[in-house]
Amino acid sequence: MAERRMWADKRYHSADWEMKHRFGGKVYRVALDGGFSCPNRDGTLGYGGCTFCSAGGSGDFAASRSLSIHDQIDQGFAFLSGKPHDNRCIAYFQAFTGTYGPAERLRSLYEEALSHPRVVALAIATRPDCLGEDVLDLLAELSERKPVWVELGLQTIHEKTAARIRRGYPLRVFEKAVTDLTDRHLETIVHMILGLPEESPADMLATAEYLAGQPVSGIKLQLLHILKGTDLYRDYLQGRCQAMTLEAYTDILIDCIMALPQEMVIHRITGDGPRDLLAAPLWSLDKKRVLNHLHHEMKLRDAWQGKTYKGET
Repeated sequence: MAERRMWADKRYHSADWEMKHRFGGKVYRVALDGGFSCPNRDGTLGYGGCTFCSAGGSGDFAASRSLSIHDQIDQGFAFLSGKPHDNRCIAYFQAFTGTYGPAERLRSLYEEALSHPRVVALAIATRPDCLGEDVLDLLAELSERKPVWVELGLQTIHEKTAARIRRGYPLRVFEKAVTDLTDRHLETIVHMILGLPEESPADMLATAEYLAGQPVSGIKLQLLHILKGTDLYRDYLQGRCQAMTLEAYTDILIDCIMALPQEMVIHRITGDGPRDLLAAPLWSLDKKRVLNHLHHEMKLRDAWQGKTYKGET
């Protein structure tokens, strides 16, 4: 395996490095709720959503959908007070399925976000089965004004796991979505969950290796959070699934990072679970500890393999 370069003080191409390089300074995402639903909740495909998804549709850190998009962005900046940033942000439609609706309604929401003077890019979390031609064309049009990133919730390549978590679409749908986005020169970020029920480290690594061969620009490596009120939480209470330990998560996380192309941006390596909802693993609440442990273990593994990096002694 080729020696990996250093990205500032990290051994992977972090989103922090990429944002500073691309925009010239620290840029945070501001989570937004566009009032969307999901075909896996409203009966189009099913009810209840994916088994791990909270009642907030993974948008638990977004502002209230009762506010306008402009007001949600302003409120997001209020929460960022005290953090280092240069007054710019990425408008992130995080809650539920961010392309699920008529194209003209989507246009209104996206353009309101892009018109905010502090917004430098638009990020939209969605499902690969919710990207019709009209929506794809809209996203391509808007990307001529500011960067548009489409985040696809793949989670796993394994169909058995996908059925267990009620993902609701086969892998070929994801592959078509990636092709359609690539053809329109739209940046694609893929969500992958580590620790899904009954998946072995080899299963997880296979998903990372698969994504290494896809034309995607970034990835979010997400620890499985078991949130209260979800179907996954019920399985957890009944002993049908377990939470990963910090050590097990770190080991497979490093394996996945090493399997990915060096230029692929890693937008997330842990994720945040809402404190009031998180049932397990509780160690994930201490993000500083998790990051320190990851970087320590990566350095130890490199030392064992005899690697050195420019600027290190």
